[in-house]
Amino acid sequence: MLPDDLLRPEAYPPARPHKVELRETHVSWVWLTESDVYKVKKPVSLGFVDFTTVEERRRACEAEVRLNNRLATGAYFGLVPVRRGPDGHVHLHDGGEVVDWAVHMLRLPDEARADVRLERGALSREDVERLAEHLAAFHARCETSPEIAAHGALPRLRENVTENFAATRVDAPRIVSAAEAREVEESQLGALERHAALLERRSEAGMVRDGHGDLRLEHVYFGGGPTGSDRGITILDCIEFADRFRCADVCADIAFLSMDLEAHGRVDLAERLLARYARATDDYDLYALVDFFESYRAWVRGKVALLVAAASKDAAARARAEAEARRHLLLALAKDRASLLSPVVVAVGGIIASGKSTVADALASRLSAPVVDADRTRKCLLGVAHQAAVHVSAFEGPYDPRVTDQVYDEVARRADVVLASGRPVILDASFRTRDLRRRARELAARHGVPFLFVECRTTEDVCIARLARREREGGVSDGRRAIFADFVARVEPASELPAREHLVLDTGAPLEQSLAVLDDQLRTWPKGLLG
Repeated sequence: MLPDDLLRPEAYPPARPHKVELRETHVSWVWLTESDVYKVKKPVSLGFVDFTTVEERRRACEAEVRLNNRLATGAYFGLVPVRRGPDGHVHLHDGGEVVDWAVHMLRLPDEARADVRLERGALSREDVERLAEHLAAFHARCETSPEIAAHGALPRLRENVTENFAATRVDAPRIVSAAEAREVEESQLGALERHAALLERRSEAGMVRDGHGDLRLEHVYFGGGPTGSDRGITILDCIEFADRFRCADVCADIAFLSMDLEAHGRVDLAERLLARYARATDDYDLYALVDFFESYRAWVRGKVALLVAAASKDAAARARAEAEARRHLLLALAKDRASLLSPVVVAVGGIIASGKSTVADALASRLSAPVVDADRTRKCLLGVAHQAAVHVSAFEGPYDPRVTDQVYDEVARRADVVLASGRPVILDASFRTRDLRRRARELAARHGVPFLFVECRTTEDVCIARLARREREGGVSDGRRAIFADFVARVEPASELPAREHLVLDTGAPLEQSLAVLDDQLRTWPKGLLG
């Protein structure tokens, strides 16, 4: 029998392994040696996948190697024929009839895997932020076309949703009631109808791409991968068997990973992932869709776990699968519930080099909230990279007051999408005039949420020293010493704000001191949800 045969060290080419371990998924057998991995597709047909013939399995193996080389360059070696020898046993060395195909991979260390790191308390916010930027760069280079875009169209999304619930109609009621299952299904279909116009605009804008399709923590490795892996991150096991599950709105891809972080009890890290991804991509519209896609992805995982439970002959394996199904189906149900962190608008402002971006970023980490900053928004509207220098005289060209009005309008629009999703948002801009501060305050009022203007202040000498360092090292901001005096001369004091909405921070002091002051003013995540 194939699974048992490939547990024998003698089934492998020289030098033979000392030990072989077998792991299973619902569609694959996976054998692990000390340094290598061999994966064979199971001859199954599950509705959404059909591996019943050797030729279908070979094609899927070829696609797996080709597609995964995008995020795991060097980790996939290629295909290996599975042969049957004269003794009737199958093996992976030369000689004998080819009866199947295996994907040959480098074995990566389990301790580098994101879910293992999370369980050990070793998956940091910095890891998650680095991963978000890695995926943003990946999505930017992913292929798109009219054929790919069709997979993100409303009819295909509706088909995928209804198919999921049809597949779980019999088994899901063991975990959630029929009424609760209908509630989730109606919620997902309702979200599609409400956001139909946005989904269409995103499809037309190229936001539907040939992505990964199965972004889970267990597929992400930090370190331990091939030499030269991007940012030290290797991501395995994209969907290879069906384009319609891999080609999707980029929000559907990133939402799989944020959902998995939530399923592991780290909502704070899930929100941090989304916040950093939105900033890296200038895609704050994803906040209108992410709760739908997280619910959809959670139900998909629940469906798969139910399939695994139904196929398990081992009682312990069946119990584990049912527990996983319960966690994901209940998570899908919970996506319509209010967040544990109340929305708020925090506008962080101040003169050039006053430290506002440093404070905004640190506060964003505390709140797991997205930062919408004027610098990146301006660069996006100009069509230039975030790090590109745009040096003009003060208040001219891209910094003309009329352009600045457009920038603040776009900052408010992006923040409006975030607030409508029930999340807090941080605005990072100078807010140098009463009118600009009024706009931020009115944004909060429209959503009925608290508003706080955090004004960053320090001495002129400190600002000049920071600008000198920025000119040497570069960065997103175009603020520099040549325009400092002109800028300061046009700042209007924030005397119009009531004391409860205006907090002055001395950013010449240590950052932790400023954060301690902010912690007294703002509600952050409950400690039990933080690692």
